[in-house]
Amino acid sequence: MRAVVQKVSSASVKVDGETISQISRGLMVLVGIGTDDNESDILVLTKKILALKVFADPADPEKYWKSSVQDVDGEILCVSQFTLMANTSKGNKPDFHRAMGSSESRDMYATFLQKLGQSYNPEKIKDGKFGAMMDVSLTNEGPVTFTLDSRKFEYVDTPAASGRSTPKTKAPAKKPPPPAKEEADSLS
Repeated sequence: MRAVVQKVSSASVKVDGETISQISRGLMVLVGIGTDDNESDILVLTKKILALKVFADPADPEKYWKSSVQDVDGEILCVSQFTLMANTSKGNKPDFHRAMGSSESRDMYATFLQKLGQSYNPEKIKDGKFGAMMDVSLTNEGPVTFTLDSRKFEYVDTPAASGRSTPKTKAPAKKPPPPAKEEADSLS
């Protein structure tokens, strides 16, 4: 699962021109669900979202990165967004094969919302409309935006799975050891 988390002073969702959900201070969370996601992914993201220190200390507003959404009694507006699972590495058309299908992801997303509510306060958890075309508005404070992934960005095709090679991160080059004293003398 992936989430884009934004610290907001307000956020809202409209469907067909009607506001169906809105929050004041808190977090706007866009959620993408992958084909192989399960309840452990839900638990990882839920815990991370609720514990993420993105707010200032309520007792000292000059001390940033001290408080979570729970600490400031903030609200959370979640919107399911399958496009977060898109693969855009080849060509210009996004590939959504990594996104879980609609009926399965509807259940996973409902479980995600339920776990957030159980771990925090169900009254503070708001939602868009699953599968609908939504207009999402927000005022991002900071701006503060984070991308979270329950599996540390493992949603990458492996050569065995796709037949394609995957770019690998290069390890920093090691410096060769300095030449021995005798070698250094012979080079001069």
